[in-house]
Amino acid sequence: MADVVRRSRYAVAAVFCVHGAVTGSFATRVPWIQDHSGVSAGQLGLALAFPALGAAVMMPLAARVSHTLGTRNALRGLLALWTLALVLPSLSPSLLTLCAALFVYGGTAGMADVAMNALGVEVEHRLEKSIMSGLHGMWSVGALIGSAVGTVAAHAELSAQTHHVLAAAVLTVIGLAVCQFVLNIHPAEDDEPPARFALPPRSALLIGAVGFCAVFAEGASLDWSAVYLRDILDSSAGVAAAATTGFTLTMAVARITGDAVVDRFGAVRTVRWSGVIATIGGVLVVAAWHPAVAMTGFGLLGIGIAVVVPLAFAAAGRSGSNASQAIAGVATITYASGLVAPSIIGGIAQASSLTMSFLVVTVLATGLAVFAPVLRTRSRSRVT
Repeated sequence: MADVVRRSRYAVAAVFCVHGAVTGSFATRVPWIQDHSGVSAGQLGLALAFPALGAAVMMPLAARVSHTLGTRNALRGLLALWTLALVLPSLSPSLLTLCAALFVYGGTAGMADVAMNALGVEVEHRLEKSIMSGLHGMWSVGALIGSAVGTVAAHAELSAQTHHVLAAAVLTVIGLAVCQFVLNIHPAEDDEPPARFALPPRSALLIGAVGFCAVFAEGASLDWSAVYLRDILDSSAGVAAAATTGFTLTMAVARITGDAVVDRFGAVRTVRWSGVIATIGGVLVVAAWHPAVAMTGFGLLGIGIAVVVPLAFAAAGRSGSNASQAIAGVATITYASGLVAPSIIGGIAQASSLTMSFLVVTVLATGLAVFAPVLRTRSRSRVT
């Protein structure tokens, strides 16, 4: 049994990597997709809101699918839908079809996300040690691989349609293969199926609020760090871009190494100190008098928020009888945070300044330290 669980751990890690590779493959070809669809920058911004909308609408269905099909078949089907959905945006000739394609793209992404996180929580529970941070680190690795391949395809002037058809085919095959080795859990005969759509449990709302703070800081840093260095500190384009790269790399490394920290100090202490580190990073960004200071601040923000979302998903999975439903609730809140963060940062910057925007980020980072105890949930009884 122990070998089965360990094998499932590696299989789920591969699933996270595949999921991230789809995102990376898409992100690098957005300019091609914009030109092919004939949409303006403003219209593209509207279209890019539809993945988060699709995810928010469709994620609650994942619990029902897992209950009906079992965890292995559910993950196999949902992951295949997600990898194949990669093709849809590049086929869209107009704004309307692009919005529809991105809605499906986001919806399948969200359902696969819930299924794989629920399985990750179950494997973590059976191994009796933290693995969720490392799993999310593998997602970042996949995103980097997908981005690298997409960059090569773009430089080779390969159309996004051809690139995404090939990538979808390869990733679908890999996904179907690795899903064969994940845990296959079926509900008991007397278990009531979860509702198709249900409001998140109260525990998920509290945990989701912590995830909201982390994802807000992540979205703000990813989308605005380069702009901050350029506009506030008069940095060159290369130095400004390096701030975003540094933030991404520090977050990926912290996730991959984060499980050892969680096992040693526990989720609550880890998130509390993560909040302190993120707050220090935010203060450095706000007070920066030199690009190096701001880049250090963004790096500390990346370290500070890296493990929060994985631990929020893990806490949600332990907070009630239906892990998928609780995770879907937390994921919906965090997706919403990622959707609104860039626009809120821009709105505050327009009304006041970009420095004031990151003061808000710093306050939210402080919230991680203050509200970390909500991740102290009662563990489920051990499953044999």
